[in-house]
Amino acid sequence: MVATDPKAGVTAAEPSSPGLLGQLIRFGLIGGFCALVDFGVYQGLRALGMDASPWVDVARALSFIVGTTTAFFLNRKFTFAGGRQEGARQIGSFVLLYAVTFLVAVGVNRTMLHVLPESAWKATFGWIVSQATATVINFVMLKWVVFREPRSTATSPVLTSTEEN
Repeated sequence: MVATDPKAGVTAAEPSSPGLLGQLIRFGLIGGFCALVDFGVYQGLRALGMDASPWVDVARALSFIVGTTTAFFLNRKFTFAGGRQEGARQIGSFVLLYAVTFLVAVGVNRTMLHVLPESAWKATFGWIVSQATATVINFVMLKWVVFREPRSTATSPVLTSTEEN
């Protein structure tokens, strides 16, 4: 007898990747939104008095944490769903990646505040450069390390049949 149930022997499909271009578009849209969240937190903290050293670094650190945590969960759901895994390894990879990009973002921001001439746009431009640097690192590492999709092996569907005696 041949199995007639169309779902027989079929396992639930893993979420598929939207492809590199789709991932770049989604990452860009999510990143833009999360950059606004990050920048809003940064400017809000500066407006509350955290605009002089060392508090400006604390403000940048806090805004980075809020923005990138939001980005992680949105990208995990919408951009890199094909590489989503449960468990400590993916979370550990995320924490390590964001620890590195955190240091990069704060360090680049601090460097920009030291090297840029005084202007009304100095803090904003420093934030933009630090955010852009962290964004490039994040996309590359999220795509190819944290949310790396399992390699698929091309297999042909197998029809199962059983004989009744």
